[in-house]
Amino acid sequence: MTQTRYDFSAIASAVLLLVALLTGCAQHSVSQQAQGAQSSSSPQPVNVAAVESQKLNTTLSLPAQALAYEGVDIYPKVTGFIEDIRVDRGSRVKNGELIIRLSAPELVAQRAQAEAAIQTAQSQLSSAQAKLAADEGTYQHLAAAAKTPGVVAVNDVQVAQQTAAADKAQVQAAEDNIRAARETLRSIAQLESYLDIRAPFDGIVTARNMHPGALVGPSSGQSGLQPIVHIDSIGRLRLVVPIPESYVSGMREGQQVAFTVPAFPGQIFHAPIARISHDIDPRTRTMAVELDVRSPQITPGTFASVQWPIQRTYPTLFVPATAITTNLQRTFVIRVSNGKAEWVDVKGGATVNGKTEVFGDLKSGDQVVARASDELAPGTAVTVHTAAGQ
Repeated sequence: MTQTRYDFSAIASAVLLLVALLTGCAQHSVSQQAQGAQSSSSPQPVNVAAVESQKLNTTLSLPAQALAYEGVDIYPKVTGFIEDIRVDRGSRVKNGELIIRLSAPELVAQRAQAEAAIQTAQSQLSSAQAKLAADEGTYQHLAAAAKTPGVVAVNDVQVAQQTAAADKAQVQAAEDNIRAARETLRSIAQLESYLDIRAPFDGIVTARNMHPGALVGPSSGQSGLQPIVHIDSIGRLRLVVPIPESYVSGMREGQQVAFTVPAFPGQIFHAPIARISHDIDPRTRTMAVELDVRSPQITPGTFASVQWPIQRTYPTLFVPATAITTNLQRTFVIRVSNGKAEWVDVKGGATVNGKTEVFGDLKSGDQVVARASDELAPGTAVTVHTAAGQ
């Protein structure tokens, strides 16, 4: 019995010691939390910059491609064999110059047939005219004799008159046949003129796909799937620039734009805005604009870098580029208002000299954190220091 009382006493002592230790740890933890809360409630120092209002006036480097002002695939208008082709890739041609000659034996046969049809129609006309002359003479003779009663029967006069009228109709039909045959001949002659293919404008041959002896035909036919040659104009180009939707305002026709090409590094070219499509491509959200380039140095197909002018006729707001930050849900700046941080959603625009155009619930003169981070939570107390250069 004595030994049992001794064991219970030892256990009770151990429990009391453990409770004392746990109580001390809890008090120490509460003390640390209180110190942390006191530290977190202290305002955080931040550098701020003022929101500025100004009119955007800068340039944006955009890619562009030079295309020939005029370019055409040359297809034949009639089916035939290439008899002679006088140009090749790189050949310079003049407007109206004969560049390809075709042969079409069936057109020769058609011409001969049309000429024979004209001769036949002319022979028929001559016969009809001779018969008309004879029958009209007979009618006039009978009509004169009929004036004397009893000399000629009235029925004979009427038959002669009807015969002459029928002859006139035959003459008219023969004349119509001649006109139709001549139109056929004229049509064949027009087709024959298509056998000589001429350059539609001054330019240079950039591709040749056919050679003498090849059977060619109109582009809608099986033999016209490929053009004979391709011709591009020279000395004048269309520099096509895809302008992003955000920057299409403010441009005007005649405005001079600078650009460079890889073939002439360090050299700056200038060209006016000549054509504006006024249509946004839904696939790329860009508008095609053409510059009218007149330079024999630049060739079609060249890529260029255009310094596109960006101007706004009204002022917009700018903040340092570092003042804009993002997280997974939003893009924002951190405005300092009444000594506390406030997140303001914005949409960025153009960047000029380290400052970015922003659109959102801001006004000129607002103070924003110069180097924003999502670690600075909304509502955090801050102390303000003006960023260098502000």
